Amino acid sequence: MPVAPVTLGRMPEPSIGELLDFAVSLSEEAGRFIMPLWKKAAVDHKADGSEVTEADRGAEQLLRKRIAERYPGHAIWGEEFGGAEKCKAEHLWLLDPVDGTASFAIGLPLFGTLIGYLRRGVPCVGVIGAHALNEIVYAATGHGCWYQRESGQPKRVRTSAVTNPAEAFIVSTTLEHTDMDPRDQVPSVCLSQLYRQARRFRWSGDCINYALLCQGYVDVALDSRMHPWDVAAVVPCVREAGGVLTSLDGAEDVIWRPNLVASANSILHAEVLKSLRPV
Repeated sequence: MPVAPVTLGRMPEPSIGELLDFAVSLSEEAGRFIMPLWKKAAVDHKADGSEVTEADRGAEQLLRKRIAERYPGHAIWGEEFGGAEKCKAEHLWLLDPVDGTASFAIGLPLFGTLIGYLRRGVPCVGVIGAHALNEIVYAATGHGCWYQRESGQPKRVRTSAVTNPAEAFIVSTTLEHTDMDPRDQVPSVCLSQLYRQARRFRWSGDCINYALLCQGYVDVALDSRMHPWDVAAVVPCVREAGGVLTSLDGAEDVIWRPNLVASANSILHAEVLKSLRPV
């Protein structure tokens, strides 16, 4: 009697909850690798002049290894070791092992590990691991946004209810590429109007700004230059906390855009975008 051929079924997709738990554990492991190197790692420079350390490279290698072991069919794209632009991959991990290397290199605690997961192009899972602050903010689609400090109990967090820029606390990582940078003769972002309108405006650091937004401490966070690995983890966190993100020209598909603005709610966001338009 002939034996019927065996048909190998497709492996079931991991649940979003499973992926979130895994991403949180990845961030914690990356933190354990990075923190002993803080204030000790030698600083090199990439071709574009930006800083890089053994913490950046080693942490990304660690993250890549763990993802490949757990999900060998998933694509990975990281800041330090690249990977072809796989925006159409069914499962894609976007990694920034040390977001805020400039701060890390000079001993400031304003840095973190960013881990984002996209399913068929949609950002579903995000983790912001602020290791020097012993804090983590994480989210997954439909699961809310959560904050945890050290080994304490996670608590769900929400963005603020501020709707007027004149009442808003606004943070940005840098004034480069804006009309507030005297060195830039052709700025791509008009920031001066928003600076004048805001109740408070501070220059702060990278992913930490978006973690603060999710917790309601600040009302707007923006960056005039971003890459996909800077953005992917932030998107689920801000959206699940109740916030809104677009590029500075209002596009909602922010992963592949060169800049980012995030606000506590849609009303405030509309006013912020209006202020950022050139006069």
